[in-house]
Amino acid sequence: MILEKIQFIKNIQDWSDQYPWLEMLTSLSLIIVFAIIATFIAKQIVVRGIRKLVSKMAFSHSQILSEHSVIKRFANIVPAIVILNGITTVPHLSVKFISIVQMACQAFIFLTIALAISELLNIFNLIYQRNPKSRNKPIKGYLQLVKLIIFLVCGLMILGTFLKKDVFTLLAGFGAMAAVLMLVFQNTILSLVASVQISSYDMVRIGDWIEMPSLNADGDVIDMSLHTITVQNFDKTFTTIPTNKLVTDTFKNWRGMAQSGVRRIKRSLYIDQSSIHFMTQDEQNKLKEFLLLDQYLDHKHEELAQFNQQLSNQSQYNQRRLTNLGTFRAYVEFYLQQHSGIAQHQTILVRQLQPTSEGIPLEIYAFSKTIAWKDYEAIQSDIFDHLIAITPEFGLKIYQAPSSADFKALVQPNVDKS
Repeated sequence: MILEKIQFIKNIQDWSDQYPWLEMLTSLSLIIVFAIIATFIAKQIVVRGIRKLVSKMAFSHSQILSEHSVIKRFANIVPAIVILNGITTVPHLSVKFISIVQMACQAFIFLTIALAISELLNIFNLIYQRNPKSRNKPIKGYLQLVKLIIFLVCGLMILGTFLKKDVFTLLAGFGAMAAVLMLVFQNTILSLVASVQISSYDMVRIGDWIEMPSLNADGDVIDMSLHTITVQNFDKTFTTIPTNKLVTDTFKNWRGMAQSGVRRIKRSLYIDQSSIHFMTQDEQNKLKEFLLLDQYLDHKHEELAQFNQQLSNQSQYNQRRLTNLGTFRAYVEFYLQQHSGIAQHQTILVRQLQPTSEGIPLEIYAFSKTIAWKDYEAIQSDIFDHLIAITPEFGLKIYQAPSSADFKALVQPNVDKS
């Protein structure tokens, strides 16, 4: 019985020797089947088991590790290893074909390892971003540089595999092409240097509000990478700024305002110069009804009385008198000091600027207690609503350029007379 089985196997071998292509296809099929089985075991059993094990572990970054499985990337190497070692056992294959398949498998293994390391760096970046310090010191740009180096080395190793040369030999050959490589990677080198400067001097962080008029950027920084910095503007558009532009060009960073908790109000009221005059006693008595001006007017009366006593022999035109603009300026300052939305520990200033053809600018310089945009605008509007409405009480007029209605009012009486 045993002899019959041995004879049967021998007969099959003799028959298959007559068809070498059949033996070759059978061996290739077996290798492919082994590669599929090995892949199934690696991905469906090993990878899933490790992923479930990681998800059950009680630590803060388990979810990130389970969603971005580096082991799954490495599992792709398994079929390549099976084919790399099994192709040599296939009979009737040419040495050249075996060499090409092995080089392709090696290239695939190198590329898979590079992709796995890249995925590992992505996981490291996601974990680092959960650290509060990451907003001040983002590392995404540096990780991108590491990825670039890894893929360059991977490319050289793949090239060396097909050319059958050592990587260091290729690097020595590329030494003569250094100038060309510098030109090709010029932006990368500039961006790297700029990233180091930005990080060292703490110029920009994720979440900062920056303003860069030259590139129409006005919004919050939402991403910082090696080559670009992405800004989400307040109109919900996105502006991509080359990293080196933040070093070479001028931009404004509003971080100091956000950290101080106050925001500056700097706006002017343009007073019509023709409405400025010395105040009469009746006007002064009327303004004494204002709670904020009662003490001011009494103090001014005493001060002016002492000063004018020294000039009693001179003309009345040389004597100091109260003006409606000066009184209004004092009122504005007192009003800001009493306003609940103004930060009293910051500078409060009401000053006159250089007169212009539009009138005398009376500038209000103060700081709101909040940096919230809506609340800031509400405080600012509330202040100027009140000041514009109370200006006529001081006999002052706000300058406004003549409109068509003004010209029509001038022409209409003449038309009616004619």
